[in-house]
Amino acid sequence: MSAIVVALGGNALASPDDPSGDTAEHQIAQIAHTSAVLAEIIDEGHTVVITHGNGPQVGDLLVKNDLARNVVPVAPLYWCVAQTQATIGMELAAAMRLHLSARGRNVPVVPLLTRVRVEPSDPAFSKPTKPIGLTIESAAPPDIELPHDHAWREFDKGQWRRVVPSPRPVEILDADAIALVLTSGGVVIACGGGGVPFAEDDGLLVGVDAVIDKDMTAVLLAELVGASSLAILTDVPGVAIDYGRPGERYLNQIEAPELRRYLDAGEFGRGSMDTKVEAALTFVDKTCHTAVIGSLDTAREAIYGRCGTLVTPSAA
Repeated sequence: MSAIVVALGGNALASPDDPSGDTAEHQIAQIAHTSAVLAEIIDEGHTVVITHGNGPQVGDLLVKNDLARNVVPVAPLYWCVAQTQATIGMELAAAMRLHLSARGRNVPVVPLLTRVRVEPSDPAFSKPTKPIGLTIESAAPPDIELPHDHAWREFDKGQWRRVVPSPRPVEILDADAIALVLTSGGVVIACGGGGVPFAEDDGLLVGVDAVIDKDMTAVLLAELVGASSLAILTDVPGVAIDYGRPGERYLNQIEAPELRRYLDAGEFGRGSMDTKVEAALTFVDKTCHTAVIGSLDTAREAIYGRCGTLVTPSAA
């Protein structure tokens, strides 16, 4: 059967709009629910490769960094990416192993700490755009004394958030480890949070402070494993046009060229849905297979293309 790459949204796991959504207990429950669905799909004969976001989780760690800066040394951003990649991967592996064992499938489930190479010349490093951490209410950019540089952006009037570089992923550096797990019959969880960003510096690979978009890395992962489908699961039912306006309408099945026209027209804004759409289009264009963007709550139906926004190659 075919390989499917499933990209779980960090916001969908944490539900940051819900006051209880950031708790460990809530996230573990979300992971357990999703893992049950993924185990069922694996039991039906598919190879499922899992990746996930970590935006809210990294944001929480940065707040803890700032609050504890006078007590313990501040951790670099790429360390925070690695820590949350490991935590979410651990919980996913534990839940997946439990649900697979219940189905009589005693296969290893391996969360891989995955490095992803980015280019140090990427313009994202000179113009940070990725929002992260808490919203600060202020009439001007927040004047917070911190031991490391912050860039701020006003997203709504008086609503400021820290922004960090989000360079494009170039190469999955731990591709050989992913292949090793898959060829041995295991289930792999890889490239969490888009991967821990590494770049070349004087011939050496070193960690860099950035956050890679997990959906774009999911495309590299899907190419690596020869996936026939990419499922991007998030906290909304799919891709909507006229979002938040009277004519709001969710798209069902749509050919890639038509969706590209909506994207190029700026229909999806910047920083969230636009990157998911770009990732889906990139996968479809490169592979001529399908991609779907749907809700984590309806994961099974979305993965099988029965709900959400199914992006197909052009019929022409």
